[in-house]
Amino acid sequence: MVEAGRVCRKAVHEITVDESVSGQRVDNFLTFHLKGVPRPRIYRLLRRGEVRVNRGRVRQHYRLAVGDIVRIPPVWTKETESRQTPTEKRRQAIERAILYEDDALIVLNKPAGWAVHGGSGVDFGVIECLRAVRPAVRRIELAHRIDRDTSGCLLVAKKRSMLASLHEALRNERVQKRYFALVRGNVGPRNRRSDARLLREQRRTGERIVRVHAQGKASTTKFIPVEVGNVASLVVAQPRTGRTHQIRVHAAHLGMPLAGDEKYGDFAFNRLMRSHGLKRLFLHAASVSIGSGENRMAFEAPLDSNLVSVLDSMGFAAAPIPA
Repeated sequence: MVEAGRVCRKAVHEITVDESVSGQRVDNFLTFHLKGVPRPRIYRLLRRGEVRVNRGRVRQHYRLAVGDIVRIPPVWTKETESRQTPTEKRRQAIERAILYEDDALIVLNKPAGWAVHGGSGVDFGVIECLRAVRPAVRRIELAHRIDRDTSGCLLVAKKRSMLASLHEALRNERVQKRYFALVRGNVGPRNRRSDARLLREQRRTGERIVRVHAQGKASTTKFIPVEVGNVASLVVAQPRTGRTHQIRVHAAHLGMPLAGDEKYGDFAFNRLMRSHGLKRLFLHAASVSIGSGENRMAFEAPLDSNLVSVLDSMGFAAAPIPA
């Protein structure tokens, strides 16, 4: 259905939830059924009550149950040729970023500057590009998210069963993630930890901001020194929770803001790091492991050339990640 350069994704229809999607968050369910519709648009549909579950409003984190009836409204969206398919350059880049793939799971070394999904002025994120290069795969869904300016390990499920398994592992802290971060100053030889509660807000401009606040969500990050210098230190950050901008805000709260962080960082420190060749946020998801014992799966993502050259300039080396 087309009108004045706009495309109607679907008429009003209802879907009854079966066992294959039981337990899935409603926003992820809608992303699958409204392919190409940006996430912010989906969140607006939920906030306005245009999407209904069992004739009632639900929030984006509502988990569906067998027998739930989901009402999906018609969704109009602009569609241009440039949004039809990612460029060949993007396709090749996403193929090169794949660290591991089997019939149920993809692990990527996400490039810095790539959003994990489209929306807010981004035509194609990681997930849209993966769907384009794997058209025969019926379901490709993000298991978790990392910031647009952060690089490194990203888990993507190709089957509903894998997605449910990863979500369950994340909820029960059976997924361990470790990040390399370059922070301001000499952090000393001891590990540091922040348990500051984090509150996410949205400014009138639409910008998301996270700050330490007593009414925020419980959050924990451990920081392990790897290379210590007077100007900057290389640390491994281990988040136990997965809040938006968690590592960046916790590091700044401890007085050691991340290099290249334009939102929570230090202007003078960022300028100094640019003199060492830093062109981006120095935060990289270096490894991820799932499960334990014989069933444990572990993946590592190498630093990109810009981050390696910055460490070389400072006389640092990215040592093995502490266990």
